[in-house]
Amino acid sequence: MTVTSKANDQLIKQLDEVKARVATVLDLAKTLGADGAEVAMSRQQGLSVGTRMGEVENVEFTNDGALGITVYQEGRKGSASTADLSDSALKQAVQAAVNIAKYTSVDECSGLADKALLEMNPKDLDLYHPQELTTEQAIEIAKECEQSALGADKRINNSDGANLDSFAGFKVYGNSHGQLVGYPSTRHSLSCVMIASEGDDMQRDYAYTVNRDFNLLDGAKEVGLQASNEVLSRLNAQKLSTGKVPVLFRADIANSIWGHFIAAISGGNLYRKSSFLLDQLGNDIFPNFLNITEQPHIKKALASSSFDNEGVVTVDRNIITQGALETYLLTSYSARKLGLTTTGHAGGIHNWLVEASGHSGDFDAMLKTLGTGLLVTELMGQGVNVVNGDYSRGAAGFWVENGEIKYPVSEITIAGNLVEMFKGIVAVGSDVDLRGSIRTGSILIDEMQVAGH
Repeated sequence: MTVTSKANDQLIKQLDEVKARVATVLDLAKTLGADGAEVAMSRQQGLSVGTRMGEVENVEFTNDGALGITVYQEGRKGSASTADLSDSALKQAVQAAVNIAKYTSVDECSGLADKALLEMNPKDLDLYHPQELTTEQAIEIAKECEQSALGADKRINNSDGANLDSFAGFKVYGNSHGQLVGYPSTRHSLSCVMIASEGDDMQRDYAYTVNRDFNLLDGAKEVGLQASNEVLSRLNAQKLSTGKVPVLFRADIANSIWGHFIAAISGGNLYRKSSFLLDQLGNDIFPNFLNITEQPHIKKALASSSFDNEGVVTVDRNIITQGALETYLLTSYSARKLGLTTTGHAGGIHNWLVEASGHSGDFDAMLKTLGTGLLVTELMGQGVNVVNGDYSRGAAGFWVENGEIKYPVSEITIAGNLVEMFKGIVAVGSDVDLRGSIRTGSILIDEMQVAGH
């Protein structure tokens, strides 16, 4: 399969056309009396194919996107959107935003990001790798993936299907400070969900691969076999008695722990005083061997971007240095609320790298460090309170003794408090999962409450 220059040219042409429409909208906003305006548009097009038990279950072609306009008038804010980019539709959208602004209350913290902080010349981060892929080819890949899993073991007797997605698109942002920027990107993924049975026990599990570049995806057979291994390993799960034990979060689950940390240091929760990490800037949150850096400009990475959703330039940033909190995550609005400066986090984080100096090792080494305790490979429920840090979630995984996996476990709850959990991190593995915005290995926490059912 080769990159298609025709699709490439077409999408780049659309990007340039949308930039021109954004510039038109900004001029309209000024004409209609706005003293500030920002316009954003993203468009996505592509193919999604699903198979189940060897049959095609769905084929979807996507080509959608909408333009959003926000205007500011003397501290008042109004927003509107449209999927129609005709002159009349754009004028209606701008007029609607201006009309809405007349009736909103004055908020001195609203408004565009400061001009000095904007990215006027974005870097090329190599995020665009369009793939020529026919429907028939996509179906064949999904079928191959599913068949690989179904044929791995007779206990795998059902499937929730395999899905192949291939999308290309772009993002354009402009504002009345004279910024007009945009870039194209792609995202390809393949996933497989299998069901296995033995006696009265039935289990379900999955595997997936995702990349900006289609040619860097794991192979269809490989993903299918991984899905089969995952689901077979869960058969005949046992229950645990209640007690306090060390807990190892596998790398693909560990990112949820960092997700709670992100919520706690995000400006919105901080200015509302609804975070368990209020007023902790400069304080030790984690053990001193732990460091987290943000690197927004990694080529081809899934969370790379030269600017955030407000056009603010993204920069390499230390989040945690030797366990201490170095920065909050702020938008322009939350920064003004807190009397600080935006950190370029409107829209989320950009490639976090979690590292533990001298306290690391591959997955097998992490099991040895765990010794005897619980390995968590699945979490359920949303029992996390970001206000006080209380943590309680349903879980499944494996019981480990003397560094060896003994048997699968299910129907358990793990509980603790995030403040203590963060301090109780013993090691972070080198088994880094690259399939998201947080690049972390497995996390070992010294002790958590585990409740059996």
